[in-house]
Amino acid sequence: MDQVDLLVIGGGVNGAGIARDAAGRGVTVLLCEKADLASGTSSRSGKLIHGGLRYLEYYEFRLVREALIEREILLRTAPHIIWPMRFVLPHSAEQRPAWLVRLGLFLYDHLGGRKILPPTRKLDLWHAPEGRPIKRNYRRAFEYSDCWVDDARLVVLNALDAHKRGAVVLTRTAVVSARRDDGRWLVTLEDQRTGATRQIKARCLVNAAGPWVESVLSGIAGANCSRKIRLVKGSHLITPKFWEGDHAYLLQNTDKRVIFVNPYEGDKALIGTTDVAVEGRPEDVGIETEEIEYLLGVLGRYFQAPPTRADIQSTFSGVRPLYDDNAANPSAVTRDYVFDVTPEAPACDQAPLLSIFGGKITTYRRLAEHALEKLKPFFPRMGQAWTRDSPLPGGDMPNANFAAWLGDFQARHPWLPASVALHLCRLYGTRAGLVLNGAESLGELGPHFGGDFHANEARYLLRHEWAQTASDILIRRTKHGLHLSTQERAAFETWLEMEQARPSQANLV
Repeated sequence: MDQVDLLVIGGGVNGAGIARDAAGRGVTVLLCEKADLASGTSSRSGKLIHGGLRYLEYYEFRLVREALIEREILLRTAPHIIWPMRFVLPHSAEQRPAWLVRLGLFLYDHLGGRKILPPTRKLDLWHAPEGRPIKRNYRRAFEYSDCWVDDARLVVLNALDAHKRGAVVLTRTAVVSARRDDGRWLVTLEDQRTGATRQIKARCLVNAAGPWVESVLSGIAGANCSRKIRLVKGSHLITPKFWEGDHAYLLQNTDKRVIFVNPYEGDKALIGTTDVAVEGRPEDVGIETEEIEYLLGVLGRYFQAPPTRADIQSTFSGVRPLYDDNAANPSAVTRDYVFDVTPEAPACDQAPLLSIFGGKITTYRRLAEHALEKLKPFFPRMGQAWTRDSPLPGGDMPNANFAAWLGDFQARHPWLPASVALHLCRLYGTRAGLVLNGAESLGELGPHFGGDFHANEARYLLRHEWAQTASDILIRRTKHGLHLSTQERAAFETWLEMEQARPSQANLV
């Protein structure tokens, strides 16, 4: 029977972040995910690293400050998958007076000790290029900074670093039962592909199951907890991009909510999100007609030529597991996180269980530090916090300068089309050479599936990043699925079946 110090349930951003941090402190770690890494909420976010400008209205100053500090830490440690973005906020006096918006943006600029990102500025939408697609009844705007993130890759990179530091990462492996036994957790795991089971002993159990945190508590660990979560669905639209420039828009709606309109995958727009209470199973959610109408209605209020239903290329919905603070409005529910630890101190022989309620992708790294601080009494020999200044895999670029790294990569591989080089450097950073695998010409990258997608990249993902299915590769590890035709996707799926049948192609992670 295998034994570990820490068994983490949940391969989302919080689970992967805790596994990485703990492994780097000398703790033996096993991370279990019942599906694929980032297959739930962590691949269905708005894909932003941000402080949460609107949270200031709910006096969440500590959360906003922590998120703003984390924003710059993450920008330095993962410059390939996180980059600055400017947001244009057209002023709508019906929602918020200009003085209140200016005050909020002043706090936003200064709460977190901003050093890298440029400050807020005013715009005259009738003359600034950012105002060209906006209706003429909006004259003033504010432009501020936040960051974009490839959310699913953030999860995978944390898992990669955890694995590099000794953690075992098991995908398609469910925790089906857990009980305390002689001062340890006795945990039964089930391989979701074969049905085979095995048992693990763990000194501590971490419940980072996100929307399923309560199910793990009651149904698997047989524990009770007074804390609850609120499940809130956020849906997004993907349409062709309908403005010029790399900037995004933040739109105030009549219900006091805000909608992001972000450039996405070069020629597309990502529009969201909604806030809808979820009563059923998190895995069953999807976008509803009312949500589509809601988002298109906000666009129609601001843009001269907004996209229509016919322009929608794709949609996705994610369930945010928010800590239930009894707020009546789903939009007002806190995005902060809360831990439940039982027992609270190692005074008895009871093995500890730490459960996570709430959180947001921006603060995942700090959440992991806080979680391990809670567990420190149970692991007195645990090392100190270390992730603040340690780059994620592929992010070890001199001065965190992505543009310089990209230029150097292109100079060393002049045969690569510019779009392929940018894609590889964005997703894999300094590990892009591993994807090339010694190729010195485009033909040596293997079969071309469409867009910027070649077989060498798929082989890398199969061998080194726990990818197993077409969706793992096309939707989460990359976004190639958005750029392939139905026929191209089918051809890739056929190739994938043949590739996985080859004995030499075993997963190497």
